[in-house]
Amino acid sequence: MHKLEFFFDCSSPWTYLGFESLQQMAARHPDLEISYHPFLVGGVFNTVNPSVYASRENPVIPKQRYAKKDLQDWAEFVGIKIIHMSELPVFPVNSVKAMRGAFVAIEKGCIVPYARRVFERYWSEGGDISQTDVLEGIVADVGLDKAEFFEKINDPAYKDMLKDNTTEVIERGGYGTPTMFLDGGDMYFGNDRFPLIEAKIGGK
Repeated sequence: MHKLEFFFDCSSPWTYLGFESLQQMAARHPDLEISYHPFLVGGVFNTVNPSVYASRENPVIPKQRYAKKDLQDWAEFVGIKIIHMSELPVFPVNSVKAMRGAFVAIEKGCIVPYARRVFERYWSEGGDISQTDVLEGIVADVGLDKAEFFEKINDPAYKDMLKDNTTEVIERGGYGTPTMFLDGGDMYFGNDRFPLIEAKIGGK
């Protein structure tokens, strides 16, 4: 049996693509053990990858144009709708509450529908996932208890879990989202690495 750790932040469209690609791969490999690790990609950028901010401030225009096309090509390939970040009401979005909430979803056994709804609400519908009313809708959609959810995401213990995962992915060599680790130490980064992972676990 193989184990895959999926470190993710829902504020990234490429992570939405990676998340859905992971679900498709998991369906082909029901014996693959998957664990989900929410973290804050902004904390990673601040610590080890500040070049992301520099590229946003001074973009390479031809690369920027192509990246928009590339994102839509991937979205069509994976089978989801993604609004380009330039067309969103707010970008980048503060995902801290949503990502703390992912720990509640993990506890309740609904991390896949929760994460999917967070991704969809922001990247497919343009909802601001930093806002309480938007999170309330997500919580209702996946059947979580609203009072418990909001109590926990304001609990220092849940804040610490998110910080700890952010520190962990940095210490293990990560520099962005999504970052995956196969069987402990075999790291992969990006939404397009799933064919390589699948080859390792015995796929096509």
